[in-house]
Amino acid sequence: MSLRILVGVKRVVDFAVKVRVKPDKTGVVTDGVQHSMNPFDEIALEEAVKMKEKKLASEVVAFTLGGPKSQETLRNAMAKGADKAIHVEIPEGDVAKVEPLHVAQAIQKVVEKEKFDVVFVGKQAIDDDASQTGPLLAGLLDWPQALYASKVEDGGSGTLKVTREIDGGLDTIKVKLPAVLSADLRLNEPRYATLPNIMKAKKKPLDKIAAKDLGIDLTPQTKILEVAEPPVRKAGGFVADVPELVQKLKEKGFVKG
Repeated sequence: MSLRILVGVKRVVDFAVKVRVKPDKTGVVTDGVQHSMNPFDEIALEEAVKMKEKKLASEVVAFTLGGPKSQETLRNAMAKGADKAIHVEIPEGDVAKVEPLHVAQAIQKVVEKEKFDVVFVGKQAIDDDASQTGPLLAGLLDWPQALYASKVEDGGSGTLKVTREIDGGLDTIKVKLPAVLSADLRLNEPRYATLPNIMKAKKKPLDKIAAKDLGIDLTPQTKILEVAEPPVRKAGGFVADVPELVQKLKEKGFVKG
């Protein structure tokens, strides 16, 4: 099996940063804030690179739809093993308007032109938590999908065997290629980019495409009414024993009798 794999990666506010809401409550503060690759996309990329190392894939290509700063994310992806990158570029001011449908449409155009066999994405982005890019893309391409993958294996005869964690245990399915896969948290542990690979990534090809050249309409499908901080948790208390706990619960109306 010699697959061409496209991996969607997104530039997001770093997971270790404490997010601050803008004073006008239209979004979160992003200026001057550390950004990095979406963690679930890192996992998707790692799995694609592992498949290449196992000779299941011949090429891994990183993809993003974003502003000029997204090139940093793509270079990082190539330092972690991607062979090349495709950047569908939009003005930095339009980044906040991008929704999963726009990303899925952009990937669809690229896949139809470049003829990929597998598209890997993270199960969700940590900024909007939409979890919609994979399913939308599968629908647009009319490809089978295997979402929330915790293990990916060669299924033989042009298929992949994918194990998914569900509430009741594990669900193992086979998907016929071409297919769309999304990566769950326990699929693997992403590697770090070494300095030599970071230097090599600077010389790897990065293709730029203007979103307008793909005919993508970036008009938002939804409107953010308000972004707010979660309510501050009230201080807890201590009880000496179970009878006192029951009494406290009765006082608050949580227990009757």
